[in-house]
Amino acid sequence: MPEFHAEPYLYLAGLTHKAALIAWGGFYFKVRAQALDGFAKLIDDSGLRHVHPPRRESIGARSESFGQARVEVFDGAGALVSFAETTTVNHVWITGLAPDTEYTYRVLVNDEEWGAGERRDWMNGAQGQGLYKSGRQYDNRFRTHPHPEQSAALSFAVIGDFGTGVRKPSKPERRQREVAAALERAVVERDVRLVLTTGDNIYAGKTLFGIPIGATGDEDDDWFFTFYQPYRYIINRVPVYPTVGNHDSGETEASDDRQQLLDNFFLNERFTGEETAGRASIGPGLFYRFHYGADIEFICLDTSRKSLLFGRRFFEHPNHASFIDAAFPASSNANEPAPVWRIPFTHHPPYCAGPQHSNSRSLIEHIVPLFARAGVRAVFSGHEHNFQHSRDGGIDYFVTGGGGKIRLSRPSDFAAAHTTAWAAAGHFLLVEVDSQGMKVTPIAEMGDGGGLTELNVVSPHDEPVSVPFAITR
Repeated sequence: MPEFHAEPYLYLAGLTHKAALIAWGGFYFKVRAQALDGFAKLIDDSGLRHVHPPRRESIGARSESFGQARVEVFDGAGALVSFAETTTVNHVWITGLAPDTEYTYRVLVNDEEWGAGERRDWMNGAQGQGLYKSGRQYDNRFRTHPHPEQSAALSFAVIGDFGTGVRKPSKPERRQREVAAALERAVVERDVRLVLTTGDNIYAGKTLFGIPIGATGDEDDDWFFTFYQPYRYIINRVPVYPTVGNHDSGETEASDDRQQLLDNFFLNERFTGEETAGRASIGPGLFYRFHYGADIEFICLDTSRKSLLFGRRFFEHPNHASFIDAAFPASSNANEPAPVWRIPFTHHPPYCAGPQHSNSRSLIEHIVPLFARAGVRAVFSGHEHNFQHSRDGGIDYFVTGGGGKIRLSRPSDFAAAHTTAWAAAGHFLLVEVDSQGMKVTPIAEMGDGGGLTELNVVSPHDEPVSVPFAITR
């Protein structure tokens, strides 16, 4: 009978101004024979039937219960302020919280604290790549969003095209580990309160003649190297808001990973009921919007399509027409108080200089006019594996597709894409916004010095461009 190690994970899966969705789960590893440290073999979902007790899934919204669980949330003085219990699932909503307030939490399963003590992380060790004692522990804390009627400044991060995985050592065109380290530092040092993704949250593990095969993202174990491990000490503290990329769907890969997106990002648990309120539209596609305080509204648009042969993108589907129309009202005709900032995030960018992808005709035709009428000032997208900044019609467009997979060659369609700056390097965006203005800073991957550094960006004529990019109202 093989020996297994179960490594526990914690997850702040959702957050509002008065509640938190806290989840727990884990992954199983086959123990090396006579190994003192390091566990090299991640157990595939199909192999979970051999662990004790047997399982079908070990993480995500659908995973079977690990037992009787109690989640406790404490205030700054250490007093218990709220708790919830369950025996049927591995997540709970904690309610009764105060807006814009910091809390700590712990998860007890069968009377033992989940994820307590020193953790094992995937890294290089004496026996090569494996799961080793890292000297790290969970710091389980979060801060609720501000009240929807309260103006509040916000620092958030945007990361895209990151899901290459950290199973193997990094290469020049694979930098997820280094970008994730910089993002974690920003969460701690720059008070990042939430993370947006611009899609391609997970890629297939292998390709055959250029066709993605194997570990495509349609099973939970595919998500260990691409999401849960790289962002382990981020996702227990700040919520992640995803959008769908072509590699997350059947558009580019053999499998459509939408069910796993729903599962691992707890989308049904977060947005059930939002459709009737006009704040979400799910099926087919993923569209939702949410407020951060009184001044900021984020709008997720699904620019993917069902398959390579399915021509229309989901934002063109009639099911979503009412959501899109309501999300981008004419400023003078809005039926509710307009936020100071409407911030759309998508996978495919309206404007892109290449080198592999170009402008999106359908977005420019159908969506860009809605941005203009609703007073949008900044748009965040991915898809191209570099950094680009474009400006057209008073709107700043940012391509941030260097979260893991990097395309090192030079773009060429700068004029058509209205490009002002670009860079071919691993990065994420740090965005700081208040009622007066927005600053967008591309942050480089973590270097040997261990500190945060700004990405070196240049103009289409290879002249240095200063950052951050400043946007005013």
